[in-house]
Amino acid sequence: MIVNFYDALTRRLRASGDWVAPLGLRLLLAYEFWTAGYGKFKVGTEAPTWFANQDFVFPFGLLSANMNWVMVTWGEMLAALAVLLGLFTRFFAFSLLVITVVAIAAMHWPASWDSLGQLWEGYSVSRVMDDGEFRGNFRIPFLFLAMILPLVFWGAGKLSLDHLLVSLSGRQGQFLEREPDRVAFGLATLIFGLMAIFLIPAWGIVLLLLSAGLLGYTGYGWYAAQRA
Repeated sequence: MIVNFYDALTRRLRASGDWVAPLGLRLLLAYEFWTAGYGKFKVGTEAPTWFANQDFVFPFGLLSANMNWVMVTWGEMLAALAVLLGLFTRFFAFSLLVITVVAIAAMHWPASWDSLGQLWEGYSVSRVMDDGEFRGNFRIPFLFLAMILPLVFWGAGKLSLDHLLVSLSGRQGQFLEREPDRVAFGLATLIFGLMAIFLIPAWGIVLLLLSAGLLGYTGYGWYAAQRA
């Protein structure tokens, strides 16, 4: 009896969660990134000194400070609106993922660290440690990453324009289909690899190589099957 009650309860929580859970993430992320982007928009197209002095990772370091400023300004505002509406959510959520990781690498990540324990001291909202050394302050942007990832993997949920467009196209079954194959894990490692490459390059390279192996093996299998 208790098991049946629990199963019935979780089924209904999952059903309501399809509507409520992604919406909460979208509302908060839209507010935060719209506020950040609009604040930059009011400054104008010329990057302020604090932004121009940042050392951006490749390939963004090849661009001028003003170009990066305009890109992040409009990227944050457009992505915030799209996430709020739930329109092309995975694409724009991934865009926010890139913006956030680049910001962490440029402004929140310590220049050097000797161990993972020392690196983790940067999981903080303070810029300087008690000994006067800066070891990062990536706590808040890391929380943003944790909020963005569900939108990348699971989408905007039922209360979104994405869901409406898929429903109107007669592909409702798309919401229930899952394919836990090598491609799925290859895509996951690709996403985490692209995040890590800017912060801990060695980890990023390993994840990207693993992703290439998974996707390449699947692609080769498909090619061989087509030729058979």
